[in-house]
Amino acid sequence: MKAPSPLSKPLVVVSWLARITVAVILLQTLFFKFTGAPESVYIFTTVGQEPWGRYGSGVVELIASVLLFVPATVAVGAALALGTMSGAIFFHLTKLGIVVHDDGGTLFALALVVFVCAAFLLWLHRRTLPVVGPQL
Repeated sequence: MKAPSPLSKPLVVVSWLARITVAVILLQTLFFKFTGAPESVYIFTTVGQEPWGRYGSGVVELIASVLLFVPATVAVGAALALGTMSGAIFFHLTKLGIVVHDDGGTLFALALVVFVCAAFLLWLHRRTLPVVGPQL
């Protein structure tokens, strides 16, 4: 099994910037999810997943954020973040709308930023994925 080739210095910097971006966005929403902020309760009630969807997505986002800072698990953290944001974007486009509680589309925009950064990180670190990574 061949070890993944090291990243160039510019790619290492971009990788860290993307990891920090994803983690900061995900971690800042945890307070609202875990404390039952009205916006979070509204969102998860609207999509029929209150309260367990709110707690569950918060736990997954917390785990993803931690995994993004461990070099061997960046791809797994990125995959978790990508999956969670896929759900968020899906519900924005189907049930919630782009603007939620007069936020001007901020939550949707943040979901897109996390989605793009996580997709980039997953592609960049794909060879470190357990089981399938070495074949990619």
